[in-house]
Amino acid sequence: MIYAVMIVLLVALVYGPQLWVRRVLERYNREPEANFPGTGGELARHLLNRYDLKDVKVEATELGDHYDPTERCVRLTQDKFDGKTLTAIAVAAHECGHALQHAAAEPLFLLRTRLARTTQWAQRIGSLLLFAAPVAVLLTKAPSVAAFNIVGALLVMGSAVVIHLLTLPVEIDASFRKALPLLDSGYLDKSQMPAARSILRAAAWTYVAASLASLLNFWRWIAILRR
Repeated sequence: MIYAVMIVLLVALVYGPQLWVRRVLERYNREPEANFPGTGGELARHLLNRYDLKDVKVEATELGDHYDPTERCVRLTQDKFDGKTLTAIAVAAHECGHALQHAAAEPLFLLRTRLARTTQWAQRIGSLLLFAAPVAVLLTKAPSVAAFNIVGALLVMGSAVVIHLLTLPVEIDASFRKALPLLDSGYLDKSQMPAARSILRAAAWTYVAASLASLLNFWRWIAILRR
């Protein structure tokens, strides 16, 4: 009974934030707001121009809302790029917050960006080791080669945990030290600010949910490899 309760609590802890984030973003992404003069994409372009970041592009994407530091581009999903909802406006401001972090060469943002590139290689090497280790054990008959499984799991899952945990403070800064003051400077009515705050909190907590999921997968791999 105790184990069943622990499992339920663990699942709620990991997947609860994901469900909450989705609910908040969908709740405020239904009807356009009458006082918005432009779309999320147009607001992003305006904010970037306001801070003299005319070289940063704004594009629609199918790969999720994000700022690409390599291409120097704010990308928004089509509903937010063309939308005039609170979610569209708040998410556009949030992604512009990352462009401001990049322009200011903020250390944590730059560190996260460098680690993200390193993590891609670490995960590729880890995946190769996870695939090659069982084959190597069969060919060499040496059980010690199975240690490559542990190394592979650490590279694949451990690197994901590190990058997600490091991403969290970067996302919180983009939401509450960049986007929120911008929106509160005249872009939104005071009555709309509580909802915008909820949306920006959800945007930051997207990575909390991802971090918890990564930790769960990491612990699961370690438990499997220790058997």
